[in-house]
Amino acid sequence: MIKNNSLENYPLHVKVSTRWRDLDAFGHINNAVFATYIETARGTLFEKWNLPFDGTGQSLTVASISIDYYQQLKHPSNIIIGQKITTVGNKSFNIESSIFIHNEVKNPIATSNVVVVCFDFDAQKSVPVFSKIINEFKEHNKV
Repeated sequence: MIKNNSLENYPLHVKVSTRWRDLDAFGHINNAVFATYIETARGTLFEKWNLPFDGTGQSLTVASISIDYYQQLKHPSNIIIGQKITTVGNKSFNIESSIFIHNEVKNPIATSNVVVVCFDFDAQKSVPVFSKIINEFKEHNKV
């Protein structure tokens, strides 16, 4: 992941506030909670693409997630998660996310890459990437 990456490089933005329960014994936001913030942002894509959340029909499932941390996050903080689709394959695509402190949008405090698979939960098998995802990728990447 590239640390020197600003929020303006991401077409999709989701605002989240830290919670008291996110703290760990060291007094900063627990690293594992960053995955929850990224998941929250990814959930907005389900809504945008009108995909079910209930484990039925055709939707999305995560194949892998990686997170690089650059600095600690303190509570309370307002953060913005920037997202973009970076690659599209036959049955999967990648979402790059960067987490920024609200007033510091030039360098992220963490970045992630999530590999997402288009999946038919009724048939229990992967399916080709949905056209609405391909179209969004093309729109934001001028393909």
